[in-house]
Amino acid sequence: MMESLQQAWMYFLSRQPEFWGALREHLSMSGLALGFSIAVCVPLGIASARWRRGSLVILGVVNTLRVVPSLAVLFLVIPLLGLSRWSAVLALILLAMPPVLINTDAGFCSVAPSVREAARGMGMSSWQVLRRVELPLAMPLILTGVRTATVEVIASATLAAFVGSGGLGIYITRGFALYDNAILMVGAIPVALLALFFEGSLGWLQTRLQVPGSVARLG
Repeated sequence: MMESLQQAWMYFLSRQPEFWGALREHLSMSGLALGFSIAVCVPLGIASARWRRGSLVILGVVNTLRVVPSLAVLFLVIPLLGLSRWSAVLALILLAMPPVLINTDAGFCSVAPSVREAARGMGMSSWQVLRRVELPLAMPLILTGVRTATVEVIASATLAAFVGSGGLGIYITRGFALYDNAILMVGAIPVALLALFFEGSLGWLQTRLQVPGSVARLG
């Protein structure tokens, strides 16, 4: 094991320009997918929580995405976008959407109707209730979905190498092709560290935002 780690380190040192470029591509694809998913699924989750009949349809459609393996999604979008970076990004978007949407819906549904009524009784408009009451209370659950999506996307972005889109997955596919565990580690270890870093950072942020007196600040 130690020998493989030493070989991986030496390989990394000899390929630093390539490695840092692959890391940027990995983070760029992951960021695009997560940013788009959050921008679409948070408003959609709010709408779903407001419109309970429609939520069955919305959540049902998005939930079907969870049963399709990431690699299958990737190869399904290739006929549409070809072997390109955007095929990988679209596959990652479809992977990230369910946890963000489901947790946003759950977060807004968890806000007690009495809290909304109290806020309206204080003279708040619907927009103010959403921004100053509902969103702060729902935020911890929303962040749970974002954490789940982030870890899944960072891990699955390695599949982009299968369509020539770069990212840290190039070292994993190269390692498999050459039967070289050291090369494989150059991709696998940074991906694991990235997932742990973002999981921990978002967990810390979630804890900071989960303040029992959040409603009291709104008065």
